[in-house]
Amino acid sequence: MSFELRHHIESIVKLTDDEFDLILSHFKRIHFVKNQIVVHENNKVVYDYFIIQGLMKASSIDYEGNEHIIYFAIEGCWITDSQAYHQQLPATYLIDTVEPTKALAISLENLEKLCRDLPKMEYFFRKKTTMEQVMLQRRILCLISHSAKERYESLLVQYPTLIQRVPKVLIASYLGVSRETLSRLSHV
Repeated sequence: MSFELRHHIESIVKLTDDEFDLILSHFKRIHFVKNQIVVHENNKVVYDYFIIQGLMKASSIDYEGNEHIIYFAIEGCWITDSQAYHQQLPATYLIDTVEPTKALAISLENLEKLCRDLPKMEYFFRKKTTMEQVMLQRRILCLISHSAKERYESLLVQYPTLIQRVPKVLIASYLGVSRETLSRLSHV
């Protein structure tokens, strides 16, 4: 279960076995069942999760009860409500599982301690955060400036296996289209 995390970190910084053991000691292993709510809107966000196996999503529910999916997290991805986690504010997202999920979780306290104890992890988390910001910036630009067809094609590039793993209603929510529009797009 920890091999995936080591491989992920070492894509940015190299580690010795002792350094990785130190890193791993700051994480907690967590298993979630399908459809389990991990973070409730307006609650405290305790962890940032690294997905080992499974699939989670971050979403927001509007005043009419419609779900708007912000992003999906699959194997090798991180998921949290960043503002709530880093600033210790109430969550603005709902985070839940789409599949049974195995994750490694790190609290903000442990993250900060790890970065003090192993400075190269400060660099790793800064790079990770920058990559996440770029991804979300691209997502926003795609939502406001691309057609539904272009958004669908972008989804297929970013998450090639998602169509087989996620109900169409969730894909439609992520793309900001109706289920009917998604059906037309997937048959083009």
